[in-house]
Amino acid sequence: METSDPAPRAGEDARAARRERWRFEADPETVERDLSRLVLTIVELLRQLVERQALRRMDEGDLSEEQIEKMGVTLMRLEEAMNDLCDRFGLTPADLNLDLGPLGTLLPLD
Repeated sequence: METSDPAPRAGEDARAARRERWRFEADPETVERDLSRLVLTIVELLRQLVERQALRRMDEGDLSEEQIEKMGVTLMRLEEAMNDLCDRFGLTPADLNLDLGPLGTLLPLD
């Protein structure tokens, strides 16, 4: 007598799909690009946080004109460097915005 497994429930299918989506599969051909993507994502997150902090401090009057100028130049150069690195590794800004599932995306969509 042959027994069949009961059909998987919808919740089990969704959990299995999430596990598959988050599974790490090392591909020797893309490891450099994938690692670059992860590092650039972290750097971009920090860049955006520093930029928001600088804007908040500027709005509150906590920065001198010289500090504002220096911060602006520094942030512009960092953004240019990020764009250059993305070009070098064939990434777009959208590639750096990780999907965190039900939490949404890591970086704001602006």
